[in-house]
Formats: sequence, structure tokens, C-alpha cells
Amino acid sequence: MLFQNRTDAGRQLARALTKYKSRHPVILALPRGGVPVAAEVAAALEAPLDLVLVRKIGVPMQPELAMGAVTDGGQPAVVQNTEVIELCGISEQQFEAVCEKELAEIEHRRNRYLGDRERSDVAGQVTIIVDDGIATGATTLAAIKAVRSRKPKELILAVPVAPLETVNRLHTEVDAIVCLDTPEELDAIGYFYRDFRQVDDEEVVAILKRFPANRVLHGSA
Repeated sequence: MLFQNRTDAGRQLARALTKYKSRHPVILALPRGGVPVAAEVAAALEAPLDLVLVRKIGVPMQPELAMGAVTDGGQPAVVQNTEVIELCGISEQQFEAVCEKELAEIEHRRNRYLGDRERSDVAGQVTIIVDDGIATGATTLAAIKAVRSRKPKELILAVPVAPLETVNRLHTEVDAIVCLDTPEELDAIGYFYRDFRQVDDEEVVAILKRFPANRVLHGSA
């Protein structure tokens, strides 16, 4: 499956999530690429939109290689890729140093994107995590763990594309997964988009301004 761009992917994903509209979900996007996708889902489902801030923890000499991931929050969720850590001979001190650096970047992005914006209350709510695709799943798993700790009523992961092995591995972490394309191999998420240009900070901020973080209560969800 080839998506025209993130907007197209979001609209297709929204159609696959239609059954959740009556359950008044909260949509949580992984910035930056997941935000335009999640915006289409939030619009179609008439749902509030917020962010899950996650950073990859890269190997010091090879930052693109993920040895884990970390999310924001009072108690940040940290996921370690033990296979990569052992293969690269990374010490606990080295891991913690990079983790602290990424937590500082998360704080910077929280201020940049959200400022004093109200945050979504997911406790007891049907909650849908949205990204533009999944590769290894490290950042996604960190996001899931962070959101799960906030005690949603039901947690759904929704993405346009992810490798089948990763989807199967993540199934036990959420209540449901909606994924439009599950190739056996996925070298890069961008291969599944005609237009996969980088999403900048200004676009994230502009999209968030269009959507509230919480809805006026509907009664029981």
C-alpha cells in the first residue's frame, strides 16, 4: 500500500477507526510525523487531540541505532533494547547519559508544542495512540507503557504501516491494533509514502491549535 502523504494516511486510518467514534475516544499522537495523521483521525472521530512525547535513545557513536526509548511524565517510561545494548557494549552509565539528554529534549519539545495548553485526561477513556508508521517499535512500546500507566479504559494503537513481526509483538501490549499495511519487511517508513517530507515544529503547533485537549463531557463513554 502506498499513501500519498500523511493526510491521506490519516484519512484512510480514520475510516478504519469509525467504530470508535461513538465511544468518544481521546487521540494521542507521536510527534512530529504522527501529528498530521492523528489530526485526520481526531477530525473524523470528533475527538480531542494531545501528544505522547517520546524520544529514541540512540547508541552514542551511531545515534540512528536505537538502544531504547523514553517518554515524558512524572515517572518517564524507559524501554531498553537489550540486544543492541549488549551488541554495542553499552554500559549502564552510557545509557543513562543519553537517556538524560533525551529527557531534556522532551522537556524542550513539551514547552515548544504545548506551553500551558491543557493536557488530555485519558483515565477511564478509550484512548488511541497514532503515529505515521512503526519500524522497530521501541518508541511505540515506550509510548504504550507511558499511556497505560495513566489507566485508560481501553488502549488502541493505530498506524498506517508497520512490519508484521512488530505488530504481532505489540499485540500483547494494547487492547487492539489497527494497521492498514503489515509488510514482512520494512526498510523505511518513507518508502510507503509518495510525500514523506519532514513535519516541522510550526506545523505541530498549528495542528494542536485546531483541536481541544479534552471534550465537553458526553456523559458515560
